[in-house]
Amino acid sequence: MKNLVVIPAYKPDETLVLLVQKVRELGHKILVVDDGSGEAYREVFEKARRWSTVLRHEKNRGKGAAIKTALAYIEEESGDVDAVGIMDADGQHLPEDMDRLFQETQKHKMSLVLGVRNVGKDMPFKSRMGNGITRTIFRLVTGVAVSDTQTGLRAFDPGLIGQMREIPGERYEYETNVLLVLARERIPIVEVKIRTIYRDAENSSSHFHVIRDSFLIYKNIFKFTLASLSSFLLDFILFSLGTKVLAGVPHGVLWSNVLARLVSGYYNYHMNTRHVFHVKKSVKTAGEYGTLAAGILVLNSLILEFYRKVFSL
Repeated sequence: MKNLVVIPAYKPDETLVLLVQKVRELGHKILVVDDGSGEAYREVFEKARRWSTVLRHEKNRGKGAAIKTALAYIEEESGDVDAVGIMDADGQHLPEDMDRLFQETQKHKMSLVLGVRNVGKDMPFKSRMGNGITRTIFRLVTGVAVSDTQTGLRAFDPGLIGQMREIPGERYEYETNVLLVLARERIPIVEVKIRTIYRDAENSSSHFHVIRDSFLIYKNIFKFTLASLSSFLLDFILFSLGTKVLAGVPHGVLWSNVLARLVSGYYNYHMNTRHVFHVKKSVKTAGEYGTLAAGILVLNSLILEFYRKVFSL
């Protein structure tokens, strides 16, 4: 089995060296990304190089950018990989838990496996509050329940690498964007309970910038919500107008539904590709979206006809 662990690192201490050594002892390959830490940290990365491959950003670009640099390298240079894992460089994650996530990827192909922490009193206050808010909003927006939206311990099938590379976000918001995109695409998200080690009550080893990174995270959730809500309103208004205009026309309700869904569906696709996820429109994305929208339209039309004929509504 050939598993590869990605460790994005910014200004790490000797904990990184111990971490890569332990992960390597478990038999996994390791790819460390120095995200512009500077010359003062060069010695730490040179020590880590004994057990890993080290890539380097000349300037700090953010955790999301570091992860995507690693994924590009895996696609181009690493050959066949059974699973890809991501873990933090500050020692919060145990190598044994990374091992457990890899085991789950073998059971759940083409899925994202999350190492979820106990979001309780042992978690630093700011992390607990942020996680609670994001977790609640995420479920309301997507309908998908995720216990720990901010966990950095993840593993997934290499078949998802191409999609992961296209997801927008350069810093911590990238991890939330991944969850948003996968939830939208109905890609399964599997959870595994893990232990997490915090150095102190303030989680001082984290480089999370409360104001900047929180804004980036919630900005994309808000855009996703706004696109969905405005699409719903457009669909409902067009359908309501259609039923008035086509009143008395055979199958007028059905035609109103189809026309409203075609317009609102295109609008939703345009909003999500251009303004939310910044994905280039292509035959592939349009085909996948169209297939899903067509399935929903057929089911929706059947339900409408059922209510109209059975209950005369």
